Amino acid sequence: MSRMKVLISGGGVAGNALAFWLGRLGHDITVVEWFPSLRTTGLQIDLRGHGIEVLKRMGFEQDFRSRAAPEQGLQVVNSAGKRKALFSANKSGKGLQNFTTDWEIMRGDLCQLLYDHSKDHTKYVFGTSIERFEEKDDGVEVHLKDGKTDHFDLLVGADGIGSRTRKMMVGLDQPDGFCPLRDIYIAYFTTPRPIKEGEEYLATGYIATGNRAIMERRHSPDKIQVYLMARDLSKRFKNIARGDTKAERAAMTDIFHGAGWETEEILTAMNATDDFYLEHMGLIKLDSWSRGHVTLLGDAAYCPSASTGMGTTSAMVGAYVLAGEIGRHCKEGVSASDGIVAALKAYEQTFRPFMDQVQKGISENSGVWGNMMPSTPITIGIMHFIVGVVAMLRLNIIGEWLLREGVKWDLPEYKEILRK
Repeated sequence: MSRMKVLISGGGVAGNALAFWLGRLGHDITVVEWFPSLRTTGLQIDLRGHGIEVLKRMGFEQDFRSRAAPEQGLQVVNSAGKRKALFSANKSGKGLQNFTTDWEIMRGDLCQLLYDHSKDHTKYVFGTSIERFEEKDDGVEVHLKDGKTDHFDLLVGADGIGSRTRKMMVGLDQPDGFCPLRDIYIAYFTTPRPIKEGEEYLATGYIATGNRAIMERRHSPDKIQVYLMARDLSKRFKNIARGDTKAERAAMTDIFHGAGWETEEILTAMNATDDFYLEHMGLIKLDSWSRGHVTLLGDAAYCPSASTGMGTTSAMVGAYVLAGEIGRHCKEGVSASDGIVAALKAYEQTFRPFMDQVQKGISENSGVWGNMMPSTPITIGIMHFIVGVVAMLRLNIIGEWLLREGVKWDLPEYKEILRK
């Protein structure tokens, strides 16, 4: 097999997973990450279905288990904090996962795991990013923001939903594939909160009137994660510059004031935290994930939105498929250019049917974030009654009806990377 130079933009889950697989093939791998060090922040993520199988094929099951988040399930409460339903994690190893899976982990811990297993055959460069790139007949010439320039056989954009690589690939003056979902914005942060005696490691969901929702997730004895979700009918967030966290916090404070339950305590914590992050909920849809010797991976290519529960799984499976097709097509006797063209074509042909199922029907008016979301005291009361009955009957309404784990698709066997 001919040895190729590959540049991966983004040192997150997708990029690090791809670096692991390509390292098995013996390629010259570089990962550039704009953050000054490995970014081990972020909240809780999970694996489902095919993503679990990919993790096992990597040989990481035991390491993952040692770092797993201890969440036991999801409870739904009313404004008085009374539990209306409890959906426990599916620990049976059979069937679809529930909201809480048997494979929960903090984002930073999964990034660290993948970094630990790829760093010996990958050059990680922190504190810089791609300024621009130019397609050549035999590859891509990449100019970094630190002033360095290098030539690569393949450039992979794994730099998230706001991918600059994607924007440069499709054209900075062209639509970049981001499809916003119904003016829904989500704020994330962590805050200190010591666990109380008898308290369980649960996610707690609360639906307020006016298209507002709050979720807390306990992942440690000392700290919780908080998610604030709101539909911004006033379009206020559109007028806030991206990254202006002071204005974003002020807007969230105004929106959630008086929402009930633990809202005031949560807002106080939000305005004191140093890891606040806000995003406009959406997905990425592109007609093609590749152009020439440039391709996209993970959220940069096909973010399915948080509403599917399949973001991390899609990144892990996509990295496996991309590496597998490179191993299958980039062989001795085949030029790097011809091999890459064939591999990228096969990557899309193989993996797009998976992503089409995950993203199917996701639009601004679909699902719980569309017209189904309860927003009045009466509709919220009805919702509490329904989820209470469903939980009592032990029906996996979340895994089967709301999330997208049940993809009908066969995970390929790539002997070129699995035999190493």
